[in-house]
Amino acid sequence: DLALIGNGGVGALIDGQASITWGCFPRFDGDPVFCALLRDTDDYGFFNIGLVECERTEQHYLENTAVLITRLFDRSGGVVEVTDFAPRFEQHGRIFRPMMLVRHVRRLSGSPRVTLCLRPACDNGAARPAMTWGSSHIRFVGTALTLRLTTDASLTAIMQETPFFLEDEVTMLLGADETVNEAVSDVGHRFLQETTHYWREWVRSLAIPYEWQASVIRAAITLKLNTFDDTGAIIAAVTTSIPEAAGSIRNWDYRYCWLRDAYFVVNALNRLGATQTMERYIAYIINLTANADGGVLQPVFGIDGRAVLDEVEVPALAGYRGMGPVRIGNLAYRQVQHDVYGSAILAAAHI
Repeated sequence: DLALIGNGGVGALIDGQASITWGCFPRFDGDPVFCALLRDTDDYGFFNIGLVECERTEQHYLENTAVLITRLFDRSGGVVEVTDFAPRFEQHGRIFRPMMLVRHVRRLSGSPRVTLCLRPACDNGAARPAMTWGSSHIRFVGTALTLRLTTDASLTAIMQETPFFLEDEVTMLLGADETVNEAVSDVGHRFLQETTHYWREWVRSLAIPYEWQASVIRAAITLKLNTFDDTGAIIAAVTTSIPEAAGSIRNWDYRYCWLRDAYFVVNALNRLGATQTMERYIAYIINLTANADGGVLQPVFGIDGRAVLDEVEVPALAGYRGMGPVRIGNLAYRQVQHDVYGSAILAAAHI
């Protein structure tokens, strides 16, 4: 029972208690910085916002957006609202979609005490990155990637994971190791407003059927969140190694583009009038075809168009509910599936 947020470059899964349990950086097929979903211990690999004496929670999306709202209620009448999203909006004539997650925590009532616990991983869950900090930021220095948390919350409270009374609100920007030159709260509020506007305008442009409107809109947004804007690729899922069945060891990495699956996504979105996804995917297909060795199309490719997706098992991650193995890569790229030509042609026919 996980909610998806994203922006066409990165994605994350958040559970009902406002904990980010899965998320890869710097893109969908990157290092799982948040990998608690596949760990058998709770020592790291998550970003949790905990409410002291939490009694119950509620969760929903802002209507017609990919902005997630989680409310936490304590036993004494304290209520905290957590807003999660990845910025995505038009700026300077193009889509702004930084490698960033925004978390905004606001007191709604009472005197709630919260704990902010950020414990990213690196090297496919094998280690925790080194940590340095400045006046309003914390840097997490991994082997191949450095993330920066910029916030107006107490750095001591975050680094020592000590609970504190939430008097008003705090904003946290987790992304690239770059300086934020504005007030963190101003950036967070502006990004929220612009991102909300973007998604609602996108939904307005859809040809939504009269029946089941809410479900169709939510499905369309979810499909859109699985598209990789940079190349036009469409991933099968943001996760790897979720078992097809309990204990089956049929645990595959789905963070790649299957031509057959992508066609169905293009077909569904195109029927709703979301033609830009189709146009970007056609560009991806054309480049795959041009680079195909001997004109052979594989059933699956990397989101960057690479053909070789060598598969390895990751010993540091135990697997979902301990049901390993966890795999990175997918040997399905070696399979011969002649229907992929039909999938490519059917997708191109939409143009």
